[in-house]
Amino acid sequence: MPNATNIALIPLLPLAAFVLLGLFGRKYLKSSAGLIGTALLLGSALLAFYTAYDYFFVYGKVDGVYQQFIPMKFTWLAFTKEMSIDMGLVIDPISVMMLVVVTLISLMVHIYSLGYLKGEERFSTYYAYLGLFTFSMLGLVLASNIFQIYIFWELVGLSSFLLIGFYYDKPSAVAASKKAFIVTRFADLGFLIGILVLSYCSGTFDFQTMISRLTDPESNEVKNAVASTFLGASALTWGAALVFIGGAGKSAMFPLHIWLPDAMEGPTPVSALIHAATMVVAGVYLVARLFPVFSVTTPGVLEVIGWVGAISAVIAAVIACTQTDIKRVLAYSTMSQIGYMMFALGVSKYGGEAGLGYTASMFHLFTHAMFKALLFLGAGAVIHYVHSNEMKDMGGLRKKMPITHITFLVACLAIAGVPPLAGFFSKEEILLAAYHSNTTIYWIALITSGLTAFYMFRLYFNIFWNKPYEAHGEHHSHGSASATSTQHASAGKEGGFVMMMPLVLLSVGAAAAGFIPFGELVSTDGKALESHFSLSFSAAPVALGLAGILLALWMYAKNSDKPAKLAASLGGLYKAAYHKFYIDELYLFITKKILFNIIGRAAAWFDRTIVDGLVNLTGNTTVLVSEGIKKIQSGKVQQYAIIFLGGVILLAVLFIYVFKPVYF
Repeated sequence: MPNATNIALIPLLPLAAFVLLGLFGRKYLKSSAGLIGTALLLGSALLAFYTAYDYFFVYGKVDGVYQQFIPMKFTWLAFTKEMSIDMGLVIDPISVMMLVVVTLISLMVHIYSLGYLKGEERFSTYYAYLGLFTFSMLGLVLASNIFQIYIFWELVGLSSFLLIGFYYDKPSAVAASKKAFIVTRFADLGFLIGILVLSYCSGTFDFQTMISRLTDPESNEVKNAVASTFLGASALTWGAALVFIGGAGKSAMFPLHIWLPDAMEGPTPVSALIHAATMVVAGVYLVARLFPVFSVTTPGVLEVIGWVGAISAVIAAVIACTQTDIKRVLAYSTMSQIGYMMFALGVSKYGGEAGLGYTASMFHLFTHAMFKALLFLGAGAVIHYVHSNEMKDMGGLRKKMPITHITFLVACLAIAGVPPLAGFFSKEEILLAAYHSNTTIYWIALITSGLTAFYMFRLYFNIFWNKPYEAHGEHHSHGSASATSTQHASAGKEGGFVMMMPLVLLSVGAAAAGFIPFGELVSTDGKALESHFSLSFSAAPVALGLAGILLALWMYAKNSDKPAKLAASLGGLYKAAYHKFYIDELYLFITKKILFNIIGRAAAWFDRTIVDGLVNLTGNTTVLVSEGIKKIQSGKVQQYAIIFLGGVILLAVLFIYVFKPVYF
């Protein structure tokens, strides 16, 4: 049985780091803040790995089926005997898998940051924020009910706001943090309403009970929810759709993706943590947690999820082909890969081999965490070396940064789906699931895989090959002034042991994670699911990936005018992709020109004229009435008596002649 104390300590140790460093870091623990935060996170990671081993190989499987356990649970708020809000810890295949992902990637970021942010004035504050974020994410994946997950969902948003805007003296970082916070708040409003709808329909917040009630067609809860409709859709459909909107916002799905590229303004290790492996997959985890409801009761919403994921994947891949900032390329790559995970869930069913998409999505979430974190940390090492995010300032770095070069190449091959690296296995399962369920989505995914290989090796060749590297002086910084001085002092250095060790460890994961028998561990119904690979099926995506690599090799391995000629030949399409299809501009037009100018002005006029007018009318009327009646306050008893007598006579007349009482 699960050890409740050990499991509870997994999120509590990062929380302890946040409290300790937040209260005493800057004054007493400035020099040791990084080591303290890293040591506590190491303890959390070891407990997570121990929990994973215990669950998958000791007690988790009963009669061939992995069970769900709730080792700790207590009532927080009780409304009725049937309705209460509990706080608890849930242990099942996807929560245990996420524990490993979050703690491992966070630990690598903690270690890497010891070197990357060395000398940063707010070093202790940075590690305090890392602790808060990790605690929030771990609390989210361990939540036993939907309201509890919402609490930690918002804490993840808060901590990401603090980390993205860590360089508060940079206007771009401040703007990016506000943009991420505001966009995700709109999506989270939908999530909150969806929570209330689903909990009302099911009569509970508990995940296990909710799923049990809402997946039984004969249950009263389902019958009542189906009978309740709005605009032609049932209450269950609306609830599931609104919950997905919350997940789409957090996972940067089209059209709620606009915050993700700008969020690269935070420190590069933060990008690896938040936007590669943990926060952006929260939406995928949410859909997976409620997958039985989506699959059994609201299949229409699940189909929408599939199409949103596919559209997000291909749009992001096209945009990534045109970007010149290496962190923005990786940001759109993240959006594209999250799209893969989403449409894999969308084409899946519940139970048996039909649930291949679900398993493939979780598998890709796991492998993607390895190679995408590796890509971001590798990009951080490059930025640390050249002091620029732009590809034009890079080139020929393979000899100057050999460790970064090799590990970055491994990550590029993995995300391109080149066998036998991790990305090949998880991506093949996604493509296979799409092929059997929705051929249109399959072809979109296949094209996207070719684009992925192209833009990733466009990035690789521009950084490590192309023209010979020459120092270009000081370019725009990726940090504050204090960090910048430290970074320039390290010019010409690849990075110390603490920066290179995470790259090496993650490269091992990116290379070997695909050999994990994931289908035996994670499936829709807890039963083992065997993976089936066919050379004939794999031939097309592998060939398309290799074609994308060769095209990037031909265009970018050496400095030439081929990219410029290609961009010119594509004309408006290239320009539109470079400007991210003007989606940001569209949002600005809607908000400024329509919401602010038209609706906002009309609302302001209504407020000033009608609302304020009614308030002023009430006030003025009160003044006039008071001015009139104060004259009768003479202080003369005789006058008061006459008024009292007149009132009595008036009431008597009204009672006798107007109301006309009936006497019995």
